[in-house]
Amino acid sequence: MKVIATNLGQSKTVEWRGREMQTGIYKYPVDGPLRLEKEDVAKDTVIDRKHHGGEFKACYLFSSDYYDDWKAKYPHLDWDWGMFGENLTVSHMNENHLFVGDIYQVGSATIQITEPRQPCHKLGIRFENQGVINEFIAYGHPGTYVRILKEGLVNKGDELILQESAPNPLSIVQYNRLVNSREKDLELVKLAVDNDSIREKKRNALRKLLL
Repeated sequence: MKVIATNLGQSKTVEWRGREMQTGIYKYPVDGPLRLEKEDVAKDTVIDRKHHGGEFKACYLFSSDYYDDWKAKYPHLDWDWGMFGENLTVSHMNENHLFVGDIYQVGSATIQITEPRQPCHKLGIRFENQGVINEFIAYGHPGTYVRILKEGLVNKGDELILQESAPNPLSIVQYNRLVNSREKDLELVKLAVDNDSIREKKRNALRKLLL
């Protein structure tokens, strides 16, 4: 896996349900490296701190491998890396092989895989179609958020090098399916509850399903 684009966003005013709002989802490639910090990416725009940024969602990664599929669905859009709001566009990144708790070295930073991206209306605004939300969920490759264990710089061309495998094998694809399924797979629930790389609030909610 290799970083092929580093992306940042500026605050953009958009209209949603008859009112103006700010969003940072419009991210575009930059020439220099990104500095990954504990709560977010330096110089990036995070408007909604309730749902974005913070320890477990400090940086978002999405795979370049899926872009062609989405370009075919939405050929009229002005395509560039960062289209999904990702800070790092990564080649050959398959969420079936990313496990919650895996630790990677990338550039001078150390990151830990935490959770899949759950799309909201802001992705629909960027794609000019709110139907993309259900399409994104059904597609099953949501990208991943990461926790920053060691702050550092990441540049285009840097490789993601596995440093430590998660002791609890819950893949991002499995976690994404668990979150979005009405009928919960209790074996996946158990894996999630026992994984301390998942936010305690989420683990507590899932723990109730085992009572």
